[in-house]
Amino acid sequence: MSDVDYGSALASGDGPAPGEVWLVGAGPGDPGLLTRRAASAIARADVILHDALPGRAVLRLARPGATLLPVGKRKGQAPMSQAKINARMIAGARAGLRVVRLKGGDPFLFGRGGEEAQALNAAGIPWRVVPGVTAGTAAPAAAGVPLTHRGTASAVTFVTGHDETGALPESVDWDALGRAGGTIAAFMALSRLDEIALRLLAAGRPAATPVAIIAQASLPGQATLRSTLGACTLDAKRAALPTPALIVIGEVAGLALLQAIGVPPAQAVG
Repeated sequence: MSDVDYGSALASGDGPAPGEVWLVGAGPGDPGLLTRRAASAIARADVILHDALPGRAVLRLARPGATLLPVGKRKGQAPMSQAKINARMIAGARAGLRVVRLKGGDPFLFGRGGEEAQALNAAGIPWRVVPGVTAGTAAPAAAGVPLTHRGTASAVTFVTGHDETGALPESVDWDALGRAGGTIAAFMALSRLDEIALRLLAAGRPAATPVAIIAQASLPGQATLRSTLGACTLDAKRAALPTPALIVIGEVAGLALLQAIGVPPAQAVG
């Protein structure tokens, strides 16, 4: 027996109603890539619990008097636990406030949006989601790297570079990724690049496989490092790239479309 769900979790209207929480994607950083619905939600919120966003310009859309609560996690800083974030969202909604949980990229792609939706469901709090432009597609586009390309790559895999403990996630089948073709787009993986490269090489990916590391995608400081799977670890350490960064592994990372059409990248490294 199968079930059919009718209706949509997508937000509609200009912003959350009192007592409601919207999980809003802020995109990769450039405020121009924010959706119109996300912008209107930010402008109408009473409380905004926001990640450590790569581009803080979107917070300027908040109305005067709105409460901005930084709850994001950054390496080297004591993170606010997910339980506390959930509690703050629930408390705000129960107080009759319009609550926005503003997340980098897209809430449901390595953003813990699903966990937050579960917590809101358990508390009986109505919620909706506003999708965002994920760095998984925006960063390669900003660097001129197509994730798929006819005759080169017909599949792409999105993975995270660390689990909740900061270790390389063992739930990812790195051996299978090493044997398979296609493109790998790795989030939050710069600190684990040496382990990832070794796992993929051991599984059969050639050392000459192109790698592109795109740092601060869509922002003025964007930098793209072009390397190979065999050399990327050392090249990345030498370049001392800023974060956040997305790593693209596969033949498409060797395409240099920006240069080919005469449009220089924001900054080239290596």
